Amino acid sequence: MRQIKQCKTLQEAREEIDKLDYDIVSLIAMRNEYIKQIAHFKNSIDEIKAQDRIDDIISRVRAQAISLGLSPNLINDLYLQMIDTMVESEIAEFKNAKSL
Repeated sequence: MRQIKQCKTLQEAREEIDKLDYDIVSLIAMRNEYIKQIAHFKNSIDEIKAQDRIDDIISRVRAQAISLGLSPNLINDLYLQMIDTMVESEIAEFKNAKSL
């Protein structure tokens, strides 16, 4: 985890937040690219909607949030939204790969 900088001004703090936002979006985009790759290893749409895997991810990120002093409910909601959207992306990638 990146070290938290002690900012001296509001502008400096906002610039640090902007940098983090850029990193967060970039990491989510990278995660989505791996999701697309995973679609090629699956054999069915049911396999894509792997509730056990989703439950494991949610459990892991909630625990990480707690250990970092962050609301586990916030992380839970963010991840469920992200996973739902990425599952749809994975299904589209799966259907596209199977039609080739």
